[in-house]
Amino acid sequence: MTHARLTALLAAFAVAVLLPLGTAGSAQAAGSVKITKIYYNSPGKDDRSNASLNGEWVQITNSTSKAVSLKGWTLTDAQKHTYTFGTFSLGAGKSVKVRTGSGKNTAANVYQNRGAYVWNNDKDTATLRKSNGTKVASCSYNNFRVEFKNC
Repeated sequence: MTHARLTALLAAFAVAVLLPLGTAGSAQAAGSVKITKIYYNSPGKDDRSNASLNGEWVQITNSTSKAVSLKGWTLTDAQKHTYTFGTFSLGAGKSVKVRTGSGKNTAANVYQNRGAYVWNNDKDTATLRKSNGTKVASCSYNNFRVEFKNC
């Protein structure tokens, strides 16, 4: 076998074997479930009213092409206040807001049913984990001059 023919065979082998690996990796990276926004300083006076408590929220977005079950997933702050999702499916390309106060859960909003604020007005970290404890996403902020952080 000539050197040129061997080189051509190796190149063809590399394309046939390695190209699909790169394509699969790109497809997996195309979407994820992530924290996209934290509204940590609810508008108006912090009076612990349900409206004020629900004015702080964390938005979670599914940028994949399939619905994702969030059952058992947790959202925590730096002080380990924990919200655990019950039976909940986040649709493909959809977002849900996890609100601090009380309300009726819908596809767009779920409620922690708390009577006190979770997210500090100056700095904190939101962490999203799967039911097995695997960290999916986190977002931190450190600015008391604004009310929200795009993650």
